[in-house]
Amino acid sequence: MDVRSILRRSAAMNHDRIAVVADGRRLTFDEMWQRGVRLANGLLALGLEPQDRIGTLEDNGLGAADTFVGAAAANLVRVPLYARNARHAHAVMLNNVGARALLVDAAHLAEVDQIADEVPTLEHVIVRDEAYEDWLAAQSDVDPDPAIADHDLYIIRHTGGTTGAPKPVPNSHRTWIACGRDYFYPLPPPSLGDVIVHAGPLSHASGYWLLPLWAVGGIQVLVEGLAPEALLDVMEREGVAYAFLAPVMLGRLARVPGAADRDWSKAKALLMSGAPITERTIAQARSAFGDHALYQLFGQTETGAVAVMSPREWFADVPGSNPLRACGRLHPWVELEIRDEAGRPAPIGSPGEIVIRGDGQFEGFYGAPEETAERLADGWVLTGDVGRLDANGYLYLVDRKNDTIVSGGFNIYPGELENAIASHPAVLEVAVFGVPHGQWGETPMAVCTVEPDQPVTEDEIVQLVIGRLGSYMKPTRVELTTERLPRSPTGKIMRRALREPHWSGHEVRIAGA
Repeated sequence: MDVRSILRRSAAMNHDRIAVVADGRRLTFDEMWQRGVRLANGLLALGLEPQDRIGTLEDNGLGAADTFVGAAAANLVRVPLYARNARHAHAVMLNNVGARALLVDAAHLAEVDQIADEVPTLEHVIVRDEAYEDWLAAQSDVDPDPAIADHDLYIIRHTGGTTGAPKPVPNSHRTWIACGRDYFYPLPPPSLGDVIVHAGPLSHASGYWLLPLWAVGGIQVLVEGLAPEALLDVMEREGVAYAFLAPVMLGRLARVPGAADRDWSKAKALLMSGAPITERTIAQARSAFGDHALYQLFGQTETGAVAVMSPREWFADVPGSNPLRACGRLHPWVELEIRDEAGRPAPIGSPGEIVIRGDGQFEGFYGAPEETAERLADGWVLTGDVGRLDANGYLYLVDRKNDTIVSGGFNIYPGELENAIASHPAVLEVAVFGVPHGQWGETPMAVCTVEPDQPVTEDEIVQLVIGRLGSYMKPTRVELTTERLPRSPTGKIMRRALREPHWSGHEVRIAGA
């Protein structure tokens, strides 16, 4: 089974039904398949061959849906670029994979203008401007039907980490299908005509959901850059069944006045993922959307789905567990271990690195054997995340492994402090990181974005941590600001960018006690 076969089969079975709503248009499965075939032929006519890499820099619109279908129809490998990235990152990603072509929305053309000068393999740049529709219509509508082998790649996504160069993570047709299957296994099953609203970019996590909905005759609603109230309007009007929402987005939607009074009766799974979520945001989401459709998932680009929680699990009273602090329950088709610093399985409840093995995992970074060796060991993915697993199967994220603060011989995980500090009603977002300390080697520092009209002091934050976690965990420095914290192109707070100035003049970034 390959992605193209699934797309083509569903297009034949649902040809007159609506497949995509985007850019003010409503297109049927037959229309979308024909657009994909024409794009495939247009790319192949340029001299591209099956399994060539094509970069894409596009917003959530009709063009992005064209790429999803067309690349599969031509057996080309999509390489999504991220619109929030710097030009240098675009060039790195294209060079990583030896891209021969680039599809770019006109709105982003300035970001990659003359980028072929920096990417020797790049031969073609197709711009989606006012001439794109005429170019597409001029291409052949005959299915090119190239052969697809079991090991052929379908997509190469880059990790969205906060440090270092982006790393290419390939997915074959097989692993991409497995990822989609695993994402949906714990959710209410999708059915004919179900609507998914893609508020997050298809180049990111929301893209995993296009194929499972397409396969059953579902409707893809693609939106871009909508304000929270306008996004709620779309979700309600279209009768949303599924949506993939980052915690920040979910919180903004939940805080729109009257959100709870809207009709969410068709909602099956509003899935929260991408970052930890605070208890305050959880409470706001429950008030706005009710209990029946809120799900939480934890995964990585390299692993696929790792842990997930249904509302019955998330909001349950479970002896021995604290579901509101968990990132999910262990996925039934994934093997997971918590390993100590020696690489041995840790006892239940003890923190350690999360390691994963499953059908949807990556098989190594593309063209990077040394980096692959750092993340793969005997078939297991070393996630770099520190967590703990309780006896009921709930998984708790403690921190990123490399962000651990060692203060006076004690390991302090910034994620624990951030969760505690984020419970303060005046705190909108927070980042904790280690800074040098003359006595303890390192000490935690917290930078908090706060509500401008809610008073809070640095001492309040310190006392909150002492009360929640104990005095040895308290930040010895707290900075309050009303500005948003710096984020990576995939929306993750960049602890390292905040941390780096405090280590100026230090040859290494670890200080001894």
